[in-house]
Amino acid sequence: MEPEIIVTVFGSSRPREGDADYEEARTLGRALGKHGFAVCSGGYGGVMEAVSRGAKEAGGKTYGVTAEFFKAAKLNPWIDVEVRKKTWEERLFELVRMAHGFVACKGGTGTLVELAVVWEMLNKSVMTRKPFAVIGDFWLPILDRVREVELGHPAPWGEANGRLVHVAASPGDAADHLVKNLKQK
Repeated sequence: MEPEIIVTVFGSSRPREGDADYEEARTLGRALGKHGFAVCSGGYGGVMEAVSRGAKEAGGKTYGVTAEFFKAAKLNPWIDVEVRKKTWEERLFELVRMAHGFVACKGGTGTLVELAVVWEMLNKSVMTRKPFAVIGDFWLPILDRVREVELGHPAPWGEANGRLVHVAASPGDAADHLVKNLKQK
């Protein structure tokens, strides 16, 4: 049996079933599950629910990292294993720690923080190199602006000379990027 490979997916809690962002995340979950990845998310609604649902529909395993901090939020029904943390910060770093790779979907300030933390940890080699994809062009303006500062700079950082974040055209492209970097080594 292959060792479990976990992909953490970040995204907004706002989308509902039938919304384009929800269905995109559900498609991503299905693609990840089909490729044998376990899916980890923040465990609540929106993108977190959709990606977990898609993974379960494809026969995959799901993890939800929740926090006591979010008292009103409920665990989505597609989670197999809840990992409960006390604080927002503990939850964030557990989402990062558990993962072998990452995908960021469209999101708000929480997703922006998650994207920035993972990108910085990769950039400064705080963690080993792990594949990271964003879906579509939503995050592209931020990536491009930061890269203007980083690229070509005489520094040892990873983003100074390469691309640490893959911009995926679709959920399938994001899944293929993870397969290429995690399963075809």
